[in-house]
Amino acid sequence: MNEALLRSLTPSVLGILVRRGADFAAAEDAVQDALVEAVRGWPADQPRDAKGWLVTVAWRRFLDATRADAARRRREDLVDEEPAPGPSPAVDDTLQLYFLCAHPSLTPSSAVALTLRAVGGLTTRQIAQAYLVPEATMAQRISRAKRAVSGVRFDQPGDVATVLRVLYLVFNEGYSGDVDLAAEAIRLTRQLAAAIDHPEVAGLLALMLLHHARRAARTAPDGSLVPLAEQDRGRWDTESIAEGVEILQAALARDRLGEFQAQAAIAALHADAPTAEETDWVQIVEWYDELARLTDSPVVRLNRAVAVGEADGSRAGLAALVALDDSLPRHAAVAAYLHERGGDLATAARLYAEAAHKAPNLAERDHLTRQAARLNARRCR
Repeated sequence: MNEALLRSLTPSVLGILVRRGADFAAAEDAVQDALVEAVRGWPADQPRDAKGWLVTVAWRRFLDATRADAARRRREDLVDEEPAPGPSPAVDDTLQLYFLCAHPSLTPSSAVALTLRAVGGLTTRQIAQAYLVPEATMAQRISRAKRAVSGVRFDQPGDVATVLRVLYLVFNEGYSGDVDLAAEAIRLTRQLAAAIDHPEVAGLLALMLLHHARRAARTAPDGSLVPLAEQDRGRWDTESIAEGVEILQAALARDRLGEFQAQAAIAALHADAPTAEETDWVQIVEWYDELARLTDSPVVRLNRAVAVGEADGSRAGLAALVALDDSLPRHAAVAAYLHERGGDLATAARLYAEAAHKAPNLAERDHLTRQAARLNARRCR
């Protein structure tokens, strides 16, 4: 059974049911039932027209559910006549499904969950495992999200920026359970890029590829974090880097700069440096200036302070940090790093320990704790 094929067909099958008159929630349930039946039966007998088979089975499941629900009998006019089997329509509704799943009425977590299920074809169990929550909790989240968008017209224009934010949220979850969400986000973004010609979609795909290329080098064999400057660049995926750079260059050539293109440009400069010492920090600062102009994000300005510290020295970096709220995530870690570069080991050690206390996950906490211990050991020599 080709699981990748099933997942790639999911959005188009769902779109066909919605266009036939099924509301989104009922159609999505019917498609999931058809996928389950395919998983059970296809290992022995996969149909020639996989998409047509899924459409037929899903439509029948929708009819069964509709006819069994007395409260929906008013829909019988829509579903009395089952379409004859045959080739499924060539209309691709994938783009509209992206927009629907990233509807502004949904919370970010609900939009992510609905995108993974309706467009990605993942099961509720897989999504729950990836987000480390009980399956029942994820099922409720998805059900609420489906109800929220069921009344939305399928042909309404969507917001590309919202879709991209949802996909970036998926990518940043990385890997957990039996689903590699980073790889899944790249697959979905490729799918979106094939459906819409937009430089920011290309920018996000380039950014994902460039970040993902460094994945193998980000952790040591014991699971500890390896900072970018200390990573073995021989373990970076050069094919992904080359593809990401090529996609980015084509996007930038269109002269419609957006935040994901700017982020990808920064990632490309890191990827282009043979060693950490050869990184073009001056150009990275310039890209952070562009990114800050586009987003006015304090997190961007925090990262810019690091780049300024590398390009112009620790004092300049600390000066850039002064204007930022010290309650920002990673503020203490950035200040610690810049103080260490400036030779103030006592302050740096204290700030590393403070940052470890605020760390959002165990791996980052352990890394920052080791940094504090390392500096304290140097001071005692």
